[in-house]
Amino acid sequence: MPHVVTQACCGDASCVYACPVNCIHPTPDEPDFGIAEMLYIDPNTCVDCGACVTACPVGAITASHRLTDGQERFIDINASMYAGTVSGAAGSRIGLTEARFPVDPGRRLPLAPISHPDALAVAGKVSVGIVGSGPSAMYAADDLLRYPQVSITMYERLDRPFGLARFGVAPDHESTRSVMRLFDDIAGHPRLEIRLNTEIGRDLTLDELRARHTAVIWAGGAPTDRRLQIAGADARGVTSATSFVGWYNDHPDFADLDVDLSSPEVAIIGTGNVALDVARILVRDPDDLAATSIAPHALAALRSSAVRRVTVMGRRGAEHAAFTLPELVGLVDAGIPVTIDADEVPDPSSTTDPTASAKLEVLGEIAARPIPTVPHIRFAFGRAPREIRVVDGRATGVVTDRPDGTGEVLDAGLVLTSIGYRGRPVPGLPFDDAAGVVPHSGGRVIADSSTGEAMRGMYVTGWIKRGPSGFIGTNKTDSAETVGSLVDDLESGVLTPAGGSRRGILSRLGRT
Repeated sequence: MPHVVTQACCGDASCVYACPVNCIHPTPDEPDFGIAEMLYIDPNTCVDCGACVTACPVGAITASHRLTDGQERFIDINASMYAGTVSGAAGSRIGLTEARFPVDPGRRLPLAPISHPDALAVAGKVSVGIVGSGPSAMYAADDLLRYPQVSITMYERLDRPFGLARFGVAPDHESTRSVMRLFDDIAGHPRLEIRLNTEIGRDLTLDELRARHTAVIWAGGAPTDRRLQIAGADARGVTSATSFVGWYNDHPDFADLDVDLSSPEVAIIGTGNVALDVARILVRDPDDLAATSIAPHALAALRSSAVRRVTVMGRRGAEHAAFTLPELVGLVDAGIPVTIDADEVPDPSSTTDPTASAKLEVLGEIAARPIPTVPHIRFAFGRAPREIRVVDGRATGVVTDRPDGTGEVLDAGLVLTSIGYRGRPVPGLPFDDAAGVVPHSGGRVIADSSTGEAMRGMYVTGWIKRGPSGFIGTNKTDSAETVGSLVDDLESGVLTPAGGSRRGILSRLGRT
């Protein structure tokens, strides 16, 4: 029986290169790779060898006959992305036949090298500084450490490494969080040193860092939120979903966040995966969360929560929902109580996008179920937020506009905005304020947009490079591009060993 990719897929494409029959798509060289919601195994080509299982860093791939309760739907999800159907697929609940990734059986992709690359064609040792320790930083370090001349110092502002892999993934998504085991292996490399509690701009200037290292990669992510520009957005009881995520994941910046769970109604503005994560945590039985990595203060607050309903609202229709199909399936099939009005779910055949159609099929299933009487999630589409209703300085609801021109007020004592992350300017680096990124070409920071001149020895990777998009594993191919540019610059003579002193920079940090 074929193997199946399930909800935990991080998209890092390790499985693509491990597969001997090229049955996993999209690959990093295919146009859909950057936007696909997960990777998919073609059941007609899979030879059931299991090589992908070993390669997957988050345990997202399993044999179809070993799927647990609630995972059987992923047989159909994988099959639906290829031409034809698979007989015997469990439940046949997603009967799509349009091929998203039609495979040419004669096509063969180059496999990734399994041995270390040749030594760099440069004389002497190469010192690289990496700012940040999230997924993009760790993948970049992994690539660079394959070259024996390279040593890396990583600078992390917080007291624990791995960025959003630690502080952004929901505590009950334990499979996804397991990618940190891979990062632990990388962090243990003898030529990598991680300096925690070290902030560039506070403890070291960027100029000092560049003087110390042959090259510097900025992997600082997109640490701020896009602001909701409506009246009342600054009232008490309104905060960002990403701050809330930091609060329940024990991020030190959000340990003192004012979270009032005394209202039975919560509204989340936005329909992405973060919105679904937050909604799920708010309605899930705290006893189910006790064995996870959730912050103790958050668990205590959830145990005394009065929340009965969390409304996840989107400006556009259900067919445009931003959450991914795997996230929706994982939510529903895990038994989380969810409801939606049937008249808000278009016919699945109304869209030619097979993924959107599959989402509508699942939402249709939800609409046919009885309205839950326990704490639950409600989807509300076609609600454009006009203002936050405020009484005595505190939010009491969200005033929305419907497509038919009518208005509606959604009661809510807590309003969470979930409309995306945003990069912020880095002192000493150029910044594209409109896009929220550092301008670059192949990861090389562009100093002058009019001439395209690059800042010598300065690179970017991750969300500060491409914007807040993709999944944890998307950073692997993104960082590979940046490392490729850095290596090209080394071997072409653009970069030469820096003259800074390691002892001097440690002294600057007050360390020996």
